[in-house]
Amino acid sequence: MTTVLEMRGIVKSYGDHVVLKGVDLVVPSHSVVVLIGPSGCGKSTLLKTINLLEQIDDGQILLSGEDISDPRVDVDAVRGRIGVVFQQFNLFPHMTVLDNVTLAARHVKKTPRAQAEREGLALLDRIGLADFAKAYPDRLSGGQQQRVAIVRALATSPELLLLDEVTSALDPQLVGEVLDLVLELKQQKATIVMATHEIGFADQVADHVVFLKDGVVVEEGPPSVVLDNPTNQATRDFLARVR
Repeated sequence: MTTVLEMRGIVKSYGDHVVLKGVDLVVPSHSVVVLIGPSGCGKSTLLKTINLLEQIDDGQILLSGEDISDPRVDVDAVRGRIGVVFQQFNLFPHMTVLDNVTLAARHVKKTPRAQAEREGLALLDRIGLADFAKAYPDRLSGGQQQRVAIVRALATSPELLLLDEVTSALDPQLVGEVLDLVLELKQQKATIVMATHEIGFADQVADHVVFLKDGVVVEEGPPSVVLDNPTNQATRDFLARVR
């Protein structure tokens, strides 16, 4: 099994506030790595450093063996290899669902419009939203919009998919349909790093769980250990609070 992402000693500060304090992370291909931890522990910041939305202060980030933390790297080219979905759906309200889905493929990958739309429609059909292709995002429910956002991230066939608390902005009844899509992606052997507060789902989907607190990795391992039989008191305390 090859390594898609490797992070070595990642440090990130905002002024005097050190958010990430030497984080190491390894993500093998076709695996789902789930980040858990209290608010402010550094989960979202870690994901932003992977996608080069935040510049690290120290350490090294390797994507399929390439040092993407090198300041000379082509940032746009790196982002074209990584799909990202944030808490908010971030769909463009003035563009149709299909245009939202195909935007990156057309402008980043330079895929011809006809091909991009054909592939985009196929993706929308997979999640049962092909009938909304010509609609605008405000016609969709929150769960439907988030599923479209995930499909949009997949439209460029990324090496790595980053999901940042993708259910936190949803009503409880809409959470399930988004998590079902993530589970489907796992079954299709996608490589995913996911920050979530849905501990039950993390137990179901994760190959590897990383518990972060105060910018450091406190405990990591398979969900059967970290979630069901943690060895660290901080992990046990956190899980007792959120379950």
